[in-house]
Amino acid sequence: MKSVAAFLACTAALTIALPASAALPVGARAPIITTKAALGGKPFDFVMARALKKGPVVIYFFPAAFTQGCTIETHEFAEAAAEFEQNGATLIGLSADPIDKLAKFSVEACRNKFPVGVATPATIAGYDVPLKAGATMTNRTSYVIAPDGTVLYTLSQMNPAGHVQGTLNAVKAWKASKKR
Repeated sequence: MKSVAAFLACTAALTIALPASAALPVGARAPIITTKAALGGKPFDFVMARALKKGPVVIYFFPAAFTQGCTIETHEFAEAAAEFEQNGATLIGLSADPIDKLAKFSVEACRNKFPVGVATPATIAGYDVPLKAGATMTNRTSYVIAPDGTVLYTLSQMNPAGHVQGTLNAVKAWKASKKR
């Protein structure tokens, strides 16, 4: 019980300075999704329930493949992909783009290190990810979901800065809480 309290305190500290625009707060139940995704240019079905059996899932929503900010953010996630994996996390990016565009993005921007998948309208609504004004593109919103399906971390801001480090810190805090 002490390790759970310490973990919750650490997680709360990670989210104190975050903008309040993401509707799924820390502690909320996250929708468990299945979606079309691509890794290394090859489409497959991403089943979150399977990924959660291995550890936390890092989901980051991005506005559109091949745009400047999204490519920068995705390169940063690709550079950190091994560290997420070493800490027991599954990483996936989600966008409202079609799967054929995401398959190409998974090679060029993700560098074959992690999958990107289709953020369906139901997924966007379920995660209450803000939409950019007058568009079908989502805001840049990142979550860390615990294996039990609860939100451990959330960040919603258009600037790509902080998404990789924030999610990685939350994954590391989760892992550290399991060692106690």
